[in-house]
Amino acid sequence: MQGYNKGFLYFICAVSAMGGLLFGYDWVVIGGAKPFYELYFSISDSPLLQGVAMTTALIGCLAGAMVAGAAADKYGRKPLLMVSAVLFTISAIGTGLFNDFTLFNIARFVGGVGIGVASALAPMYIAEVSPTEIRGRMVSLNQMTIVLGILGAQIVNMLLARDTSVAESQAWNVEWGWRWMFWAETLPAALFLVMSFFIPESPVYLKMRGEWKEVRGKRIPDETDCQQNISLTSHLSLLTSKKYQKVLVLGIVIAVFQQWCGTNVIFNYAQEIFVGAGFDVDGMFINIVITGIANVIFTIVALYTIEKWGRRTLILLGAGGLGLIYLILGTCYFFEVKGFVMVALVVAAISTYAMTLAPVTWTLLAEIFPNRVRGIAMATCTFALWVGCCTLTFSFPSMNAALGSSGSFWIYSAICICAFAFLWRRCPETKGKSLEDLERELVK
Repeated sequence: MQGYNKGFLYFICAVSAMGGLLFGYDWVVIGGAKPFYELYFSISDSPLLQGVAMTTALIGCLAGAMVAGAAADKYGRKPLLMVSAVLFTISAIGTGLFNDFTLFNIARFVGGVGIGVASALAPMYIAEVSPTEIRGRMVSLNQMTIVLGILGAQIVNMLLARDTSVAESQAWNVEWGWRWMFWAETLPAALFLVMSFFIPESPVYLKMRGEWKEVRGKRIPDETDCQQNISLTSHLSLLTSKKYQKVLVLGIVIAVFQQWCGTNVIFNYAQEIFVGAGFDVDGMFINIVITGIANVIFTIVALYTIEKWGRRTLILLGAGGLGLIYLILGTCYFFEVKGFVMVALVVAAISTYAMTLAPVTWTLLAEIFPNRVRGIAMATCTFALWVGCCTLTFSFPSMNAALGSSGSFWIYSAICICAFAFLWRRCPETKGKSLEDLERELVK
């Protein structure tokens, strides 16, 4: 590997990972705004319209993820990151500005497209500019910024939501509070846009275009796993050919399982989860922040363990650990346990997820695919991930109503156990291996 500027490498990875920060904020902020905008738009008694508001951004995620791979291979990684920054900015302003429910959802859709693009491009860009020995840690930086964005949204929501027991405060929440929750995203979105002008294009993309001189002029790693001249024709037909079928199935399963493991319903339906555990609305906001802090702490732990323990160990630990925690959590809901025990179990689930499945998923997806199909493969798996997120979000209210919280978490436990069995057989260890070595190992 040629010499490279470590400070510059950390800078460009941090800028790219800002897409993750906005992804996390935009994804979670709606949970805190939910009780108030529902009253403002008079949809509190309409489960259908409530579901529309909660899932519009997720549909945008699907659209963004669908186009991200092909667009990144055609136009480059850097321009797509800049586009996502613009979309985040427009969405943040528009969501809080509009008084019409339809326009509100259009703004949420625009933000969702930004999430879809950023979630596919940021980890891929970081993997392509990082040296082998720290690649896992650098890609995990993207997950670190996601959880910081989540925590930021949770803290902003708590600080802006005034005392719900006071009529005047409740009226402010309904009229203005939820708007400022969305507007607070504007500053980091604009900063991301400005900083994205100062990052270089990915060396993999430049070599795909045959621009060798530009690659040599960059202050970033130039490893052998980028040395081949890669064709730009990374079409879906190539990805789905027999040669890549096994690795594609593995990627899709990993992506969908990260959502179907069930942890994200705690973020999206925190009100239902904590109210069902015996807490009022104010207690709900406090507990949400507690879970957010645990999320950040154990993501920091993951930055160190992902290179020491390896990707395979962590993903198996996550699947098995969550399967056990959800089994206990479902049993506690069944016997109507309330209070601290429930919070402790929820925190344990989020901590396990933050240390394992959350960062390892993005790292593995960025590593297991060959250079020539990585763009379209990341987009395909990210699309599958957001399909998993949509189905999880849609299914939880109905499943929770039909089976109760106990039945819901027992189902998530069963999913985790089944995923553990699959990953035990199929998931490789990628720690310490160059992208070129992984291609030779996984694609035969």
